Amino acid sequence: MSKKVILEAKDLSKTFSNESVQQHVLKNLDLKIYQGDFTVVMGNSGSGKSTLLYALSGMDRPSIGSIRYYVDTEEGTDISGYSNDKLARFRRDHVGFVFQQNYLNDSMSAMDNVMICGLLKHSDRKALAERTKELLHKVEISEQDGRKFPGQLSGGQQQRVAVIRGVINEPKILFADEPTGALNSQNTKNVLGILTDLNSEGQSIVMVTHTVMAAERGNRVIYLSDGVISDECDLGPYLGDYKDEKNPRRDEALARHRKLKDFLAGMGW
Repeated sequence: MSKKVILEAKDLSKTFSNESVQQHVLKNLDLKIYQGDFTVVMGNSGSGKSTLLYALSGMDRPSIGSIRYYVDTEEGTDISGYSNDKLARFRRDHVGFVFQQNYLNDSMSAMDNVMICGLLKHSDRKALAERTKELLHKVEISEQDGRKFPGQLSGGQQQRVAVIRGVINEPKILFADEPTGALNSQNTKNVLGILTDLNSEGQSIVMVTHTVMAAERGNRVIYLSDGVISDECDLGPYLGDYKDEKNPRRDEALARHRKLKDFLAGMGW
């Protein structure tokens, strides 16, 4: 059974101009994102990973090309020509984003940081509060911690709140730009576990990362080089930690890990 395309980019280009110098970051790139996939974008620094993520999510505009979402109609919706207001409404209704820095409002509680985004779309404050509490509990943020300000929480807790903020409006796609880049190893595992759980429940995810540990959570890894897609690797579903001796699928997980490492080595990573 073929997968459903949820997003398609065609001839995507992005050029930045600085006085007389032009930097071509994305170059006539074609890409399809499939519903339910955990798509990972990798590449060396300067390859255009974050630029691609921002263009696909509607956070920035491409210089040339189209970005079509298949969320409301069979023929899809090209957002590349949307006005700023229309693009903002589209992101509100269909897109979630998790950044490397959590960007939580220090003057609001963790729960209110999530709810303020939810109120952009939902008018039932009571129902939204219950959903927020449920989601925070799911990522082990207690109701008591939910009342705390971000500065009273650990870095890992703050990023977990940021992930929940990204999915509070039930986005069609959750974009994550190196979401564990500022975390220690244990908090990295915690946040990656949350993203993996969300994906297992059907959440489509597109994540930029520079680490193998994070990339292994995806089922599809795309390698970007100088603004174009060099190749991609189909890993299949995540099978757990290959280092965990209690993992019943450890051998398969190890083979999957080696497949990814061999792919990246072939890309010169």
